[in-house]
Amino acid sequence: MNDRVEDHYANPDIVPRILAAVRQVNGADAPITPDVLAPLDHFHGRGVLATREMVAMLQPQAGEQVLDIGSGIGGPARWIAAKFGCHVTGVDLTQAFCDAAVALNAATGMTERVRILQGNALALPLPDATFDRAYSQNVAMNIADKRGMYREALRVLKPGGVLALSNVCAGPGGDPYFPVPWAATAATSFLVTPEATHDDLLAAGFEIIQFRETTQSVLADQIKDRQRMESGGTLPPLGIHLIIGDRARQYRINSARSLEEGRTATIEALLRKPH
Repeated sequence: MNDRVEDHYANPDIVPRILAAVRQVNGADAPITPDVLAPLDHFHGRGVLATREMVAMLQPQAGEQVLDIGSGIGGPARWIAAKFGCHVTGVDLTQAFCDAAVALNAATGMTERVRILQGNALALPLPDATFDRAYSQNVAMNIADKRGMYREALRVLKPGGVLALSNVCAGPGGDPYFPVPWAATAATSFLVTPEATHDDLLAAGFEIIQFRETTQSVLADQIKDRQRMESGGTLPPLGIHLIIGDRARQYRINSARSLEEGRTATIEALLRKPH
């Protein structure tokens, strides 16, 4: 199963494509910073905007140890470390993403602030009670054992530490339209309802500080994006299509259609590990 998930995401030569595109847009001598890369390296739904919203819940503090579960090519980790002066460890299943994240950490001068590890969210390669805060954005959809994922997050948090989640969930309207950003087929898509997510978090041992469905707040923008993609609207010069290629257009259309028709739903949650 892990191999199938990794194969869905892996794409060669990520870093050369990204740096070439950035230099074409901003000039050959333009600095490479977390903000410059933000339009394309926040590899999850709604990009850096969603990261900003998640960080407003998480409230990382200078000097803290923060964990990114499913860190992709490291965009949110670099952005958060740069903005808040914390240290971020990213763990991702896909080796190609980890390699790209390490190279982009070096390109942005963030190697001392951001550490990247290849690993599985169900067996994090990290010791107990290490992190002040953790977050995971659009990762749980690839994991069947969600309680196992949440228990691992609980294990590596310090007592009183918090976890912020942004998840795509199952809606009442049936299966999503495939392919979507997290899966080409139903074989690697494991959606559960918001209600089941709530129950899984409690069962894993978390205290729930905040839990809300966000579908309606993002739906209008998703519909506009789908309409633009279906009418042949151009992809921006800097965007996640530089990571995943031409598949991006169909992913965006299918994601929006699925949300519109109630096949998916989105949630945000903030959890605390009990003292």
